[in-house]
Amino acid sequence: MTADRKTVLRLLKTARGQIDGIIKMVEEDRYCMDVSQQVAAAGAMLRRVNREILTAHLKHCVEHAQSDRERADKIDELVNALGKIL
Repeated sequence: MTADRKTVLRLLKTARGQIDGIIKMVEEDRYCMDVSQQVAAAGAMLRRVNREILTAHLKHCVEHAQSDRERADKIDELVNALGKIL
């Protein structure tokens, strides 16, 4: 993976901590809107992780493709990933 590993791991560990907190909130039968807010925050964190990974793909894999065909394949991968996200 070409994304900054330290950044990606830090963000993922933060998201994991958020999810652990959400689980605890559900177990404690906390107010639904508070739980929902935390779910949205965890989702935003995971989207940020994905943005880091996709940015690295674009900047490294696409930019440094050895041929036009390889570049086209890498762009197609990115388009497919964006289609799933959006």
